[in-house]
Amino acid sequence: MRIVMFSDTHGHFDIEIPDGDVLIFAGDLGRTGTILELAEFNKKLGDLPHKHKIVIAGNHDFMFDEHKDLSKNLLTNAVYLEHQSYQIDDIKIFASPYHPKIWGKFELEREELYPLWDMIPNDTEILITHGPPYGIRDRSVRGHKSVGDKALKDATNRVRPEAHIFGHIHEGYGHSQFMNTHFFNVSICNEKNEPVNKPIVWDY
Repeated sequence: MRIVMFSDTHGHFDIEIPDGDVLIFAGDLGRTGTILELAEFNKKLGDLPHKHKIVIAGNHDFMFDEHKDLSKNLLTNAVYLEHQSYQIDDIKIFASPYHPKIWGKFELEREELYPLWDMIPNDTEILITHGPPYGIRDRSVRGHKSVGDKALKDATNRVRPEAHIFGHIHEGYGHSQFMNTHFFNVSICNEKNEPVNKPIVWDY
């Protein structure tokens, strides 16, 4: 199964998306989180041939918080997941938009995230979150330090999924592997919100 992954487009919808079986978007589709941006993004998704498409929200995606029902109805070309499990064939997926408090939507105090991540099933094979776990592709250029989620790191150590897909920290783009888990930061934009990175393709 070929999985194509990207996130953090921030309104840049003209990027080239490779073909594959599954398309995963890990949040922050627009600049200002409007319904119009979602409509444009949905049209882009509709032009793509992938059989399965999954979308989660990011901290910039205000529409999924402020106009939840309208946004879900408008996103006709993908499955929207918000802290829930999903299955494609025999592959078990868990996806969530929540992240430590910085700015925007779906943010919580760090201690509030522990019970949320305890809900990730142990048999999850692909984990999708907007933000990274602590210490893995989470280093901020501005702060020169890791800004990821320690509660999420504990959860990945418990579950040990085959893959953990995220974005949010643009500077962390790329792939790492620890304890047999592939970690993918799939941010399209860099720290200046320039769309310089490409979607990542993984054959699972």
